[in-house]
Amino acid sequence: MIQLPEKFLQRMQQRLGDRYPAFLASYKRPPLKGLRVNPLKLTAEEFAALAPFPLGERVAWEKTAFYITEEKPGGDVCHFAGLYYLQEPSAMCAAPLLGAEAGERVLDLCAAPGGKTSQLAAAMRGEGILISNEIDFGRAKVLSQNVERMGIPNCAVVSASPETLSARFPGFFDKILVDAPCSGEGMFKKEPNAIPEWSEENVARCAVRQSGILDEAAKMLRGGGKLVYSTCTFSEEEDEWQIEAFLRRHPEFSLRSMHKLYPHEVRGEGHFAALLEKEEGESCAARPFRIQKNAAAERAFCGFAEEFFVEPPRTEGRIHTLADGRMYLVPDGMPELNVRLLRLGVELGEWDGKNFKPAHALAMAFGTLAKKKISLSREEAKTYLRGETLTCDGESGWVAVCVDGFPLGLGKASGGILKNHYPKGLRLRQ
Repeated sequence: MIQLPEKFLQRMQQRLGDRYPAFLASYKRPPLKGLRVNPLKLTAEEFAALAPFPLGERVAWEKTAFYITEEKPGGDVCHFAGLYYLQEPSAMCAAPLLGAEAGERVLDLCAAPGGKTSQLAAAMRGEGILISNEIDFGRAKVLSQNVERMGIPNCAVVSASPETLSARFPGFFDKILVDAPCSGEGMFKKEPNAIPEWSEENVARCAVRQSGILDEAAKMLRGGGKLVYSTCTFSEEEDEWQIEAFLRRHPEFSLRSMHKLYPHEVRGEGHFAALLEKEEGESCAARPFRIQKNAAAERAFCGFAEEFFVEPPRTEGRIHTLADGRMYLVPDGMPELNVRLLRLGVELGEWDGKNFKPAHALAMAFGTLAKKKISLSREEAKTYLRGETLTCDGESGWVAVCVDGFPLGLGKASGGILKNHYPKGLRLRQ
């Protein structure tokens, strides 16, 4: 069994009483792993039929998720195709509580690495506005990559402080998820390096930080909106007491439900989640995003789309072209952001003043609509993911490179050779 901090054990024994031995015994078992299917691309049943490794039981609180025992599930080609997201099972409990729906304005305030963002996107079915924020820019880049891999079309990834966002979006969001940075007590088995960082002083610091984040989130929620607060820790200071203090500061909120998942009581490593609702009141609008139009660039994209897609995605009034030629498909209703921006809807590609070059994100979001596809075996797919050249038949030009019918990225066929356009930073290293 892993060596846990003595103070932590004393706190847990005091809190759990006669349930403590069962809690302690849970640390003798290996950490549980989970996989959540991406319903923007396929159903859980469809994935089960083509899964490259055994799937266990369904996760009770997330209908698209399975327990798994596979040692390296992140290395499979289906993971690169965005068919699933690897997530600790109990961490899947928070996002469904929010009840996000298509067409809503939703904020994931502390979003990296992206597990809960992808859950919210699935519930929204790619419709509405999803703003996914991570204050740490390095972690925000990982978040952006996961949003791209999962093919999420309606998400902006930003990197800003909660205070900056609340100044931009008072009373704007229908629903907000605050998966707050915490002392990580529920992650000790999965991430043992978190153990030496634990202390009662750090618990107290986390609680203060969480309190500030929650206050800023409250400002951004419209009247009648819902907020979910969650952590992956057991500390009452960061969980139940945090909610009690928030409700004292914000009498306009009420507690709708609260859930504490302990590893000896559920099949998961531990999580806390509380659903709060704001009393009816005003909903504030935000200035709409200002689309920068470039007629020549749009004509170039439309020419590409006519040739590449069976049914091109709807683009009228939504193509945003930067001065450097990069082009984005902006979701309907996107507000002006005015913060550090990593991803805006779907990156379409780049126009150099003459030609249009499609982006990897275009394939991940809309590649199933392509008329020009190359289907690879799993071994060929690994070759492609390593960035190597492949042979191909058929017409020259841009193609969606697929495995099991799902896009992995793009290639350009010429003379029987498929030139590899899989991004260098994402390539398989084995």
